[in-house]
Amino acid sequence: MIRPQETQQHHEATVEEDDEPPPFSNPQRTLLPNPTPNFHDRLSPSSTPSLIHVSFNQDHGCFATGIDCGFRIYNCDPFHEIFRRDFDHGGGIGVVEMLFRCNILALVGGGPEPQYPLNKVMIWDDHQSRCIGELSFRSDVRGVRLRQDRIVVVLEQKIFVYNFGDLKLLHQIETVSNPKGLCAVSQVAGSLVLVCPGLQKGQLRVEHYASKRTKFIMAHDSRIACFALTQDGQLLATASTKGTLVRIFNTHDGTLLQEVRRGADRAEIYSLAFSTTAQWLAVSSDKGTVHVFSLKVNLGNLGSDKTNSASDPSVAVTSSSSSFSFIKGVLPKYFSSEWSVAQFRLVEGSQYIVAFGHQKNTVVILGLDGSFYRCQFDPVSGGEMTQLEYHNFLKPEEAS
Repeated sequence: MIRPQETQQHHEATVEEDDEPPPFSNPQRTLLPNPTPNFHDRLSPSSTPSLIHVSFNQDHGCFATGIDCGFRIYNCDPFHEIFRRDFDHGGGIGVVEMLFRCNILALVGGGPEPQYPLNKVMIWDDHQSRCIGELSFRSDVRGVRLRQDRIVVVLEQKIFVYNFGDLKLLHQIETVSNPKGLCAVSQVAGSLVLVCPGLQKGQLRVEHYASKRTKFIMAHDSRIACFALTQDGQLLATASTKGTLVRIFNTHDGTLLQEVRRGADRAEIYSLAFSTTAQWLAVSSDKGTVHVFSLKVNLGNLGSDKTNSASDPSVAVTSSSSSFSFIKGVLPKYFSSEWSVAQFRLVEGSQYIVAFGHQKNTVVILGLDGSFYRCQFDPVSGGEMTQLEYHNFLKPEEAS
C-alpha cells in the first residue's frame, strides 16, 4: 500500500505521493496481459459483475470498464480482454481513465462498495500492480482526463490541471454545475487544448494553453449535454440537453462551421466522436440509434483567424443538406437540415458510447449493458450500417 512521505496542499487539492518518485515522466507503452499474483478472479464463470463505468482510451483502440469488484481493459480490434484486476473486500471502481496503452491509469472508486474514496484520484501503475500516488479533493471526483504531460480532474464545479511528472497544480477553472464531469482535452503533443463548461448555461470555455488564450463559445440556448474534441483540438462538436442538433465549431475563433440534425424529437446525447481525419462524426443517444454524419470542414484553414468559406455554415453544408435546401428560408429550418449519412439501430433503454474503429469506415459501440458492436458504414450510399461483430464483454461466451 502507499506510505505517503510528503503531503502538498494545492488549494482544494491534496497531493499524496509515494515514498518512491512516481515514474510519470516516461510511462511505458505496454499493458500487462495477465493478472499478477496480488490479484485473482473472484468471479465464477457463471456470475456477472455490475458495470459502473465504460470508456475508450485516447485513440479508441482499447476500452476500460469499472465494475463492482475492480476493472478490466479490452482491445477493440480484434476484440479480446487484455487483463483484469479484481479486488477483495468491495472493490468498486467508478472511473478508469487510460493513457493510450501505457501502464499508468487513473482510478476513482464507485458503486455500493468503492475500492477508493470518491473524492480521490488514484494513480495506478500496472507494472507495479499498485497505486503510486493520489490526488485528494474536498468533493467527489466526476471525471478524469489524461495526456502524456497532464492530469485533468473534474469536480462538480471546478477543474484542476496538474503536471503529470510531479503532480504540480498548474491551473484551476470554475464551471457551472457539471455532474457528468464533462471535459475534453486534445492529445497532440505540445498543443494542449482543454474544453469544459463555462459559467453560464449553453456556454463552453476553450483553453489554448500554448498561446495562453481563453475562448468562450455560446454553443446552445439549453444546457450542454455532451461535447468532443478532435485529437489536435481544432474542432469541437457540441450537443445540448434538447439533443436535436449537433454543432461543430472552430476552437481558435469560436466560429460555427457546421450544424447537423440528429432528429426532430428531444433526446439525451450520450456521446460524440470524430473520426481520425475529422471527415466523419458519430453520435449516440437514448433513442437507440447511432448516427454518422459527413463533415465539410477545411482543416487547412482552421489555424487562421481570418474568415474563410469553411467558416461560413451556408457554404460548409450545402453539398449534403436535404433536397429542400434550394428554398431555405421559405420552409422551416427543419426541412433544410443536414441529416446523417449512416445509422445503426440498437435496443432502446441502454446507454451507449461510440467511437470510430481503426479499420476504415467502421464504428465501435459500447453499451452499459455489456454490449460490444463493431459496424461498417458505406461512405457513398450510406443507409443502415452492417454489423461486423457482437460480444457481451460481461459474458465473454456470448458472441456472434
